[in-house]
Amino acid sequence: MKVTDFPIEGPKLIEPKVHGDSRGFFTERYREDLFREFGLPTNFVQDNYSRSQGGVLRGLHYQFDKPQGKLVTAATGRILDVIVDIRKSSSTFGKSLSVVLDSGKPTWLWVPPGFAHGFLVLSAEGADLMYKVTAFYNAGGEGGIRWSDPKLKIDWPTNEPLVSARDANLQSWDEYLKDPKF
Repeated sequence: MKVTDFPIEGPKLIEPKVHGDSRGFFTERYREDLFREFGLPTNFVQDNYSRSQGGVLRGLHYQFDKPQGKLVTAATGRILDVIVDIRKSSSTFGKSLSVVLDSGKPTWLWVPPGFAHGFLVLSAEGADLMYKVTAFYNAGGEGGIRWSDPKLKIDWPTNEPLVSARDANLQSWDEYLKDPKF
């Protein structure tokens, strides 16, 4: 297993060993002992699975009451996974990070609590995401920041994604700054 840090403290890219030949491949996507060895969480309470069609953008979401850490992977298809550091005390507060997750290369992105999270489906046929979380969902303790806010300087490879009405109307970065949750 290879674990890569980013310039933003906390998130990590996890690349399990892949054993393959002309028939396909096998990999251990999650191993508690190796996660512990690399200082990654092992206290996941729930596995989630979502499907989105090509061009869909979801996010940027966060949970401030009972914050969730998320371990995200593309089970099928390809996505641009984006996170924004919303931890006010962090030296990288307001900075974003983008990672392509592709089901052809079984990698995980660890997103610690204190980050807004979203993704854009890059594959025309859609994508299925699997993610493990460290806390149960709490509808009363969630928030979001508008994906297209120019102050976040996120380089989305589209100007017209398919976005829910809820996500299109999330607060701006300036609104978040008036009442930061982390």
